Amino acid sequence: MIKAVVFDFDGTILDTETVTYEAMNGVFRERGHELPMDKWAGAIGTLHGFDAYAELSAFTGETIDRGWLDARFGELYAGMVHQVPLLPGILDALEEAKRLGLAVGLATSSYRAWIEPHLERLDLRRHFDAIHTADDVEKVKPDPALYRLAVRSLGVEPGEAVAIEDSLNGLRAAKAAGLYGIAVPNAMTAGLDFSEADLVVPTLDGQKLEMLVARWNG
Repeated sequence: MIKAVVFDFDGTILDTETVTYEAMNGVFRERGHELPMDKWAGAIGTLHGFDAYAELSAFTGETIDRGWLDARFGELYAGMVHQVPLLPGILDALEEAKRLGLAVGLATSSYRAWIEPHLERLDLRRHFDAIHTADDVEKVKPDPALYRLAVRSLGVEPGEAVAIEDSLNGLRAAKAAGLYGIAVPNAMTAGLDFSEADLVVPTLDGQKLEMLVARWNG
């Protein structure tokens, strides 16, 4: 029986993935180049999977000042991210999970300082029984540590939990930890190969969580 559901954050609950890409691409465009989507998408769901400094330096043939890149990215990102809404179907899924008596966790490769403002702004913290971030582990996704920690905190076995993820790195982390994995690709990750997922759905909007997990409750 499924007793818990663990959500990823960026790109699953909130589409910060798109604005992060758009902000970094804005930096690249200011230097006359386009940030390749395929290289960016492969790094989604983990930390340090894409070296913007090296990539932009290679494009321009110049040594890019890291301080400038970080500051400019931060300016562009800050102007976009605070208006990003919840992804469709997320609030319904969180509320249904509680009605079903499921424990609800959050496992993200982002740092707590990154997600806390969003949890506060959108009044999301109350929906989670356990929240684990990059601050809690030595290695983030695709390493399974975050998901192992999440199920332990929720008091369930890995095979009693399902992860909801938008990225391949996140899906692989969940599967390596022994959870079932539901992939919900977004605009940034739709081109990735999610054949490793136990289930792929285009959106949570209009989906019944009870029906999604019923296949493992037989």
